[in-house]
Amino acid sequence: MAAWLVLAKAGSKRISEGYDDNPETHYSWDDTVPNHGALQVGDVIALWDATTLLGLSVIEQIEVGEGEKETPYCLACGKADVAERKQKLPRFVCWNQACKHEADEAGWKHKKVVTYRSRHEAGWIAARGALTAAQLRALCVKPASQNSLRELRWDDFRHALTHGGAPLPLRIIDTTQKVIAGGHGTATIRVRKGQPAFRKGLLSEFGEVCAFTGSAPAEALDAAHLYSYAGNGKHHKGGGLLLRSDLHRLFDLGLIAVNPQDKTLHLADRLKAYPDYAKLHGAPLSVTITSHHVAWLAKHWDMHRPNTPPTGIPQQTIPTQTALA
Repeated sequence: MAAWLVLAKAGSKRISEGYDDNPETHYSWDDTVPNHGALQVGDVIALWDATTLLGLSVIEQIEVGEGEKETPYCLACGKADVAERKQKLPRFVCWNQACKHEADEAGWKHKKVVTYRSRHEAGWIAARGALTAAQLRALCVKPASQNSLRELRWDDFRHALTHGGAPLPLRIIDTTQKVIAGGHGTATIRVRKGQPAFRKGLLSEFGEVCAFTGSAPAEALDAAHLYSYAGNGKHHKGGGLLLRSDLHRLFDLGLIAVNPQDKTLHLADRLKAYPDYAKLHGAPLSVTITSHHVAWLAKHWDMHRPNTPPTGIPQQTIPTQTALA
């Protein structure tokens, strides 16, 4: 398995490169970057800001295109090792050790480039602060590398995340890779922000109600898809519930599941150490759901409770869904 550490820090890349990184959803680069063609669908992508780890996911898709790029060069030595200062003057400085020229202006070149843009939100795990810059560099195949795209030693990286001070459950990474390898044949659950029509439909259907705990302010509720939006590409009937933000995250990770037989909540043992969560174990849903919801929740159960099959579950088939407006 390949894993990549990629730099996503505002202002960290060379000036005027036009990247539009959003760590939780996508990452952009072009063919002027070393290792530009090495990243593949199904690889793990870990994003950092040169100071700390931000999070990690699995690449679902890589969009390849063409573009034009404006790059600076040093007016003294002609090399493209120019940095723009934020406060100190002169504005530009050359990084070339043999030059170090400082100036108020830089030269500019226009060139055509191949562009790449990953999509990776289905498996996103927020991990800000889980590993420091020094720890991340040490986990790279080439620790001394200064590249924006660096290969990680996956086994060591995984061990560092699962055996650190605040271990991260990486089940969502494993299941997302299975989804991708299987052509999106298995459902996965992700938060999808920025989907106003979908959210509006859920609020109209259920009101300001968390499906697990009851009434809650709309601002505290996430519109949760009960399948891989990235894989399906559309909103499905019966494919969503409103969940309180913290419960949605726990549901994503499989620490909370819904028994599709009796529609009660099932908590992983580790959550039962927390009284506010423990009382939810065995509690019924706070909303009435349809057979469509049950079918998707059964898929979630099968993914996260493979060794705990609820008895007497009727055999259900995911129906052909109609996209919501």
